Amino acid sequence: MDQAPSPRSPETSRVKVWFDGACPLCIREISLMRRLDTNGAIDFVDVSDNADPSCPINQEELLARFHAEENGKVLSGAAAFAAMWRAIPALRPLGALAKNRFVLVVLERLYILFLRVRPRLQKLLS
Repeated sequence: MDQAPSPRSPETSRVKVWFDGACPLCIREISLMRRLDTNGAIDFVDVSDNADPSCPINQEELLARFHAEENGKVLSGAAAFAAMWRAIPALRPLGALAKNRFVLVVLERLYILFLRVRPRLQKLLS
């Protein structure tokens, strides 16, 4: 279910986030992000049943890693999370910090570690 756009500040660009709506962990996280998205700057797209035809990434890839689109550029992993964070007022400083390539490298390594434990976390939450 997508949120209707609402007024947002000029420094906030529109972001599209593709997520796995069949993943209990993803559902919880996206639910939190929706609540924090007070400017309505993010379009959340559930790709668990069908891939988004406007997305250049196939459904298998969308379900395997987190993807977002910011300013027309499709991002994956930590970069995608950072784009989402930049669109959320409360998380914008963290997203801005992730523009630093060294910070982004560290976040990407942490994300890859997370992907290894994700299946076990999903089982715990289901």
